[in-house]
Formats: sequence, C-alpha cells, structure tokens
Amino acid sequence: MAPTHALNHEQVAAYLERIGIAGAPAASDAATLRRLHTAHLHSVPFENLSIHLGEPVALDGTALFEKIVKRRRGGFCYELNGLFALLLEALGYRVHRMSARTFSTAHGYSPPLDHLALQVTDDTGTAWLADVGFGRHTELPVRFDDRTDQKDPGGLFRIAENDDAELTVLRDGEAQYRVDPKPLALADFTQACWWQCTSPESHFTQSIVCSRLTDDGRLTLTGDQLITTDGAGRRQVEEVASDEQLLSLLRDRFGIELAKAPRLPIGRP
Repeated sequence: MAPTHALNHEQVAAYLERIGIAGAPAASDAATLRRLHTAHLHSVPFENLSIHLGEPVALDGTALFEKIVKRRRGGFCYELNGLFALLLEALGYRVHRMSARTFSTAHGYSPPLDHLALQVTDDTGTAWLADVGFGRHTELPVRFDDRTDQKDPGGLFRIAENDDAELTVLRDGEAQYRVDPKPLALADFTQACWWQCTSPESHFTQSIVCSRLTDDGRLTLTGDQLITTDGAGRRQVEEVASDEQLLSLLRDRFGIELAKAPRLPIGRP
C-alpha cells in the first residue's frame, strides 16, 4: 500500500480497535474527529524506541500500519500523523499534510519539515488543526481558521498569522511551532525523518522517550525516569534502574511488548 492510498475496510476496523473505538463512525463530522483525536492520544504512545532498537523507520503506509496497529507500537510525528491521516481520509475527511518548524527557547525555530501536522476538513467544510504526534499538545483538534484563543484540556491555544505565509501555533502564550499550510505528501518528509533518526544533533537520538495521555494527566518515560503528571500538574518521578524494569514499564504502562530493551541512552550507566 502506497502512503497516499486509503486504508481498506479491514484496516480501518483494526485501527479503530487499536484506539478503543468500536464500529466505524457514521459521519466525517467535527464530533467524530474530536473522538478519534483524543482516543488516539490516549491509546497510541508518542515514542522513538525504533531509533534505539536499530529498527528502520519507514514512511510507508504498509509499514506504519504494521508497526502502530498490528504490533501495537507508537511512533513520532511523521509516523503518527502519517498513519492518522490515512485513517481520516478513509473515513471521508479531506487531509493536508503540512510542514512545521518547532520552537525552542535555546535554538529558536527549527528548519522546515521538522514536524508534520495535519489540516483536516470535515463534512461541513470546517478546517481543523489535528496533531497526534507532538507529545504534549492539544487533546482535541482546534479550528484552523480561528485566530482567537481556543480552550483545550491541554491548555489555551491560538493560531496566529505572521508576515509570511506561515502560522504560529501557541500554547498558553508560548510558541510551539510555525506551520506552512501548503499541502505536502508524506514522502516529502523522508529526508527530515532520516535526519531525526540518525543525526547526533537530533534530540531523538540522545535519549529514549515514550509518552501518552492518561485519564488524569500524562505518563512519560524519558531516559531513565518514569514521570507521572496529574491534571493539576503535580509530578511523580520513578527511577528506572534496569533493562528489565524498562521492559516491564513499557509493557504494563504503555502496552508495548519488546523482545529486547532499547539501546541505553547517552549518559545512562
């Protein structure tokens, strides 16, 4: 299956089961999009374990379906939003894959194609920003053409216009990324994905990460720590002392079954 091909009926059913939704939605409306978006974030972890297991990361529909749905793994933005786009298209939504430049206080904005975000149009013609591949972000899609503050369980979001064609996505007044609304193909992100997986400068190569939403906050495995954050922002940190403990946490807390532990992150004994 090429990346631009829709998922077939059996694949859609398996994907919906993967994210805990029984039966195919009856409409490609805003309510269904919100339901799919939050279910995905609660069920499919944001993770970079393939990089530290020596596994290839292929931006191909067949490979993504095999990994995320059949093997019940997660992935990072190109994988998660890449496959989510195929599901939405199969359900009748119109989807544009967009390049985004992420922001950090230390380095400013990254180069283009550093992140993949989705513009999703529902059956009324309303456009939404959907993103199940950015870690901590919106739990629900936000209106793509709305320039006012939009409340979300993940914070207060705003999409602001700039002097150029890009739009800045802010959470609680702080820039998260700048998105170029020009539609792209998933294959356009291949080189950027390769860099993320191989460069010593990529934060994905420096440590393992695995994170998902919970009913009361977020659960994040990063490096040698498991961080549990509740809805009030309180954090509880558990040290991960062995590969056996790491494999157990991945299995029991994230639903990821691995035959071997990821390569030890830089700086871990």
